[in-house]
Amino acid sequence: MDVTLTQLRYFVEAAGRLSMTGAAERLNIAQSAVSAAVSQLERYVGSQFFIRQRSKGLVLTPAGELFLRDAQAVLAHLEEALDHARGEQRSVEGRVRLACFSTLAPFLLPGLLGRLRSEHPQLELEVTEADAAGCSAALLSGQADLALCYDLGLPDGVAVTAVDSSRPYLALPPDHKLAGRPEVALAELREEPFVLLDLPHTRELMLSILRDAGLDPDVRFRSASYETVRTFVANGHGYSILHQRPQHGLTYDGGHVAAVAIKDRVPELRTVLAHLRTQRPTARMRAVAQAVRHQVAAAHGTA
Repeated sequence: MDVTLTQLRYFVEAAGRLSMTGAAERLNIAQSAVSAAVSQLERYVGSQFFIRQRSKGLVLTPAGELFLRDAQAVLAHLEEALDHARGEQRSVEGRVRLACFSTLAPFLLPGLLGRLRSEHPQLELEVTEADAAGCSAALLSGQADLALCYDLGLPDGVAVTAVDSSRPYLALPPDHKLAGRPEVALAELREEPFVLLDLPHTRELMLSILRDAGLDPDVRFRSASYETVRTFVANGHGYSILHQRPQHGLTYDGGHVAAVAIKDRVPELRTVLAHLRTQRPTARMRAVAQAVRHQVAAAHGTA
């Protein structure tokens, strides 16, 4: 038996969704066809790629994880060859799965989707929001082709291209004694309550910024929601450190957050597009990457 491209596509789709049923719905075929294709591959290779769990769906085995990366590379290489044969003038079409860091999503995704709809109407962008760990996991598991995220905690097997950088700032209650200052030294906030954006890797970065400035932060409240943190600050429950800055200071409940520059030397945080090093970027992925760069430039008023 020869391995077919159809079998590889069905396997990659099932691995990306960890579900035969989900893959079948996405491919618009019968679930039995996906199951049969995967079973044929497993028999041919002589390894089990999935552990089937009735209540939890599929789990990739180590052999399945290895084969998934190779299968993705084969399909990407074929797609690149076809793109070259068709010529650059041909419209980009198909699907790209993008994992996006949750706090970046409201700032970049709406404009990005509109830009892609205009420039590449046949290109479908399937978006999943996640934290830093979730973005890495989506890439490693094959559930995402690209990740738009911060350069935080990404594993060695992931290649990154920087698309932006942002300097952290202080989020203060509007009536705070330091709110009207153009910049504030972190030491001036000693002993004040801190509201922590409690996301993997993000929390460690924020706390390290304070500790490097000689502060022992009094974490009074914490939340995984960017907007919840801002609302806590607006209501006088403490200060916070954030990176993304809305065009206005309003919060969901009508409050206001004062954004003040940090006087201390603090590290900038890079926003990156990431993909597996073993995965060859396709024309679709390159189109999304270009649109992201244009959208970031537009957000800064440089495009």
